[in-house]
Amino acid sequence: MSRVIGLGLLLAGLLYPFAVYFGMEHFAPWQFGLLLGSLWLARVLTGVRRPGSLWMAIVAIVFCLLLAVFDSPALLRWYPVLISSFMLALFGLSLKYGPPMAERLARLREPQLPAKAIVYTRQVTVAWSVFFFCNGLCAAALTLWAPLSWWMLYTGLISYGLIGLMFAIEWLIRQRVRGHP
Repeated sequence: MSRVIGLGLLLAGLLYPFAVYFGMEHFAPWQFGLLLGSLWLARVLTGVRRPGSLWMAIVAIVFCLLLAVFDSPALLRWYPVLISSFMLALFGLSLKYGPPMAERLARLREPQLPAKAIVYTRQVTVAWSVFFFCNGLCAAALTLWAPLSWWMLYTGLISYGLIGLMFAIEWLIRQRVRGHP
């Protein structure tokens, strides 16, 4: 059940900018808050406890409650900023409290990492932290000063393209670091 809820949250996050842009004519902001808040609450109640997951869910639920109470279209646009902040916190705090997030992910495939790989995964975690900081800043700037269509274009398409580009660049660099042509 928790996988279904996790998938629901992932899909809601991916489709959120489009739902806001195209759904504002049919749904009120409080309805978005209620739906999203329900998914986050279900995650808290059924999810596996991981470091940071509870506080992130609580912050998201508070955001959704504010959205429901204030019924504000402007508040709707802050959700992608919140998600980028979560990712920045996960990656950034892993640098301080370790092991770095990229190292944790790498150890899923290769439990015994060489020292060179550990240094590299730390650098990758720094790069992702910078990326999520910049992504959140762009989303916040568009939330504050841009038309809804620009916000939707960036948060719904461009940012995902940039994430894909980051993955591709990191994969190419990783091949060179590992000594593969």
